[in-house]
Amino acid sequence: MCRLLLSVVVMSTLTHKQPATRDSADRLLSLPLALTFLVEFTSLTSFFLLLSALPMLAAAAGSSSSGAGLITGSLLLGTVLAEIVAAPGIRRFGYRAMLSAGAALLGAPALALLWREPQAVMIGVSFVRGFGFGLCGVTTGALTARLLPPGRRGEGLGLLGLVAGVPAVIALPGGVWLAGHHLATVAAALAAAAGLLPLATVRWLPGRDEVHSAPRTARTRQVPGGALRLPLIFAACTIAAGVLDSFLPLAKGVSSNLSSAALLVTAVTATLSRWQAGRQGDRYGHARLLIPALVVTALGMAAMIWLSSPVLVFVSMVLFGAGFGVIESATFALLIEQLPEAKASALWNLAYDAGYGAGPAGFGLVAARTGYPAAFALTGVLVLAVLPAALRERKATALPDGPLDEGDPVGERASGHVDEAEAKVEVRPLVDLLEG
Repeated sequence: MCRLLLSVVVMSTLTHKQPATRDSADRLLSLPLALTFLVEFTSLTSFFLLLSALPMLAAAAGSSSSGAGLITGSLLLGTVLAEIVAAPGIRRFGYRAMLSAGAALLGAPALALLWREPQAVMIGVSFVRGFGFGLCGVTTGALTARLLPPGRRGEGLGLLGLVAGVPAVIALPGGVWLAGHHLATVAAALAAAAGLLPLATVRWLPGRDEVHSAPRTARTRQVPGGALRLPLIFAACTIAAGVLDSFLPLAKGVSSNLSSAALLVTAVTATLSRWQAGRQGDRYGHARLLIPALVVTALGMAAMIWLSSPVLVFVSMVLFGAGFGVIESATFALLIEQLPEAKASALWNLAYDAGYGAGPAGFGLVAARTGYPAAFALTGVLVLAVLPAALRERKATALPDGPLDEGDPVGERASGHVDEAEAKVEVRPLVDLLEG
């Protein structure tokens, strides 16, 4: 089903032109890239093991719901702050130093949870772990983009999405299960081990001066505004993702088993569609995927108006997951084409967390007046509101007509290689902040 939906998304945007495949023979995997994927997997595993388990532990110790919320809030705050400083940190200290710091801050504080601690300690631990997780997330995304061959960058980023999707499926429910069976200390120990494991891989990763910027892979000319337009498009979809994850289990008429299964379907579908979208984006252009993916994502949210039908709930989740995975892939790949890797990764992660955190806050206010089904549908309308931005991005990155020139050995017009001067972007204050 996921593959069929992705095919519809891709084919609806294609023209008669054949994709360029000159870079398709480039080797995709290398030892540093495999180790970067391992760092992504272990850091996300550590993060998800305690994401829900720690608030459960606080509640079991007598904390109020607001106290448990502070634990998650401090985690998100630490993550966002780290994402703001990560790009200038990478530029100054290099990938190894930033990954080492991120792993230490993510893993070591979890050891404090091996003993029963007061709520204030849990909040502090969550903040520090969130900061470490933010450093790891931005650094692995940027390093992955740098290690990939330009002609297969979307495919490689899709693989990164596949790796990143597994911990959400396994570690999140695993942590909840351990906490629910009075094994929170086991979850904390596993989170500490997983968080610290990247320290063992750092020596084999490139240092600050060992990885050189690959040629820009923007499919055509650079257009000012994309550096903020793309995060806006992505944030609209992460708002919807945060709404679903937070409120589907609370919706009237949706059982806990149904909501758990539906969210699992969403996670799996999004992971698979993100993986496939990377390959299609390399061949036909990532910007061509934006508009159909937004429509599919919005349809998934709009169909939630029929919450009373379990079948339609699952259909909605498949639609949403398929569209969301494509948006994840396309926006990240396009940002990488337009900005230095560290800034692109920081912006993408900031858009994710800002939207994911803001969505539930706004949804709660709307749902109190309209009810859950209508509020879900209105969230779909919000996703459609960024269609003009996606259309502009699509037009800005339209491929020039005509075949490749014989004197164009790397396929500059088809695979988008441009020199550094041509790739210079008009960067606005937020991007300047990320640069330091």
